[in-house]
Amino acid sequence: MTMSVPESNSGSEGKEEESEDESEILEESPCGRWQKRKEQISQGNVPGVESASLAMDTEEGVEVVWNEVLFNDRKVFKAQEEKIKEMFENLMQVEHPNIVKFHKYWLDMRESQARVIFITEYMSSGSLKQFLKKTKKNHKTMNVKAWKRWCTQILSALSYLHSCEPPIIHGNLTCDTIFIQHNGLIKIGSVWHRLFVNVFPEAGVHGKVRAHRDEQRNLHFFSPEYGSAEDDYAIDIFSFGICALEMAVLEIQANGDAVVSKEAITNAGQSLEDPLMREFTQSCVRHEAKQRPTAHDLLFHRVLFEVHSLKLLAAHCLISNQYLLPENCVEEKTKSFDPNGLMAEIKHGDRPGVQLKYSHVSPLELDKFLEDVKNGIYPLMNFALSRPHPVPRALSLSHEQVESVKTPTPEPQETESRKVIQMHCNLESNEEGTKTHLSLFLKMDDKLHRQLSCDILPNDSSKDLANELVHYAFISEEDCEKLAGFLEDALTRHKGKASGTTQ
Repeated sequence: MTMSVPESNSGSEGKEEESEDESEILEESPCGRWQKRKEQISQGNVPGVESASLAMDTEEGVEVVWNEVLFNDRKVFKAQEEKIKEMFENLMQVEHPNIVKFHKYWLDMRESQARVIFITEYMSSGSLKQFLKKTKKNHKTMNVKAWKRWCTQILSALSYLHSCEPPIIHGNLTCDTIFIQHNGLIKIGSVWHRLFVNVFPEAGVHGKVRAHRDEQRNLHFFSPEYGSAEDDYAIDIFSFGICALEMAVLEIQANGDAVVSKEAITNAGQSLEDPLMREFTQSCVRHEAKQRPTAHDLLFHRVLFEVHSLKLLAAHCLISNQYLLPENCVEEKTKSFDPNGLMAEIKHGDRPGVQLKYSHVSPLELDKFLEDVKNGIYPLMNFALSRPHPVPRALSLSHEQVESVKTPTPEPQETESRKVIQMHCNLESNEEGTKTHLSLFLKMDDKLHRQLSCDILPNDSSKDLANELVHYAFISEEDCEKLAGFLEDALTRHKGKASGTTQ
């Protein structure tokens, strides 16, 4: 026993020393905000990325990932430099609550080689694959509600990427590149995988480009046509279908083989007891790419229905306009309600109606639901705008493809027929006078009134501002002209005062 004490201490001391070594700062970004540590991490394979280290964001006080791409030949790097810059600038425009955030990038030129360093969000809770393994190890089954929420969040991210103009194809969706947070929020990583494959010339990148497809254990995530045809949304849908299947059964058994067979995938699908889940996953993994549904279509599938659309829309409206409401407004409002009071009633002519009382709604459950909506766990897709997300072409196409693609003819938009009855606005300038905050209220004839706000710079014209607000307020062209005149008059009067309110 006397010998075990020093052995234990030395082991403890060794672990402490190892921990201190991993937290050692190896390098700083030029601006000093990002600090690279020694600890290496894995956040899903990306072609050409030589190393991924844990780093600290000194401004936000959170951990991030420091990624490096090395170029051995400086001449090759110089020839591709503008293309690389454009690619990374475009990556910074991808913004979605269910996609791993791309923060910053910079170039580092050295005598012998060149580096591209980029900072991404760190997913501390680990991958979906790790979570499923832990769940299976503890002899637990997947919660159906959790499965629905995860599928919805993944599809929300894919629908966003595929609706960009032109579409962004992920091309590397597996349970290793999907991450889950402690609050249940799902995020897709490695979105830049296909982009790196197209942009980074293999000869110029240090080491061999690592293709996730070549890893035997992940071959079953890739569609039959992957690599033999042009990238299409259908390859992401196939990968999603396999992910959804693995989430449901925890693991698709390979039966001792190196690769998961088609038969194993079929058997896993047939093992699902819920016929809707079975039909949902099978539609995603159809052999013919054209027969697979889109991400947007899948979001409307009956199996994913969990929250009524009206409730979801109301929650998103409340979260979006929180700045107009006092703190704890939901808690205070629910306290004043009579539990036996009638909240809503559905009347039927041929049978008894349905009455909903305030006692049927738990304030705690409502607060939790609103918090989940705020965190992105319940994305608002059923009411998404039909307009595509304006992402530059270079983000999803190679240089050769960009030159050959013609701009598609935009689809005609529906004419807005609703009328604005009244307009009210409030203008407040900051102390420096560098910008003015506008709060706009539009009273509509259909009683679905609009409440908008934005910051106005001194050089902004009222006409341009009105045109921009049309996108969010859904008002007619005629009302747009009226709004432009109204704002111009309000801004003119506001500029004539040191401070004040215009209505």
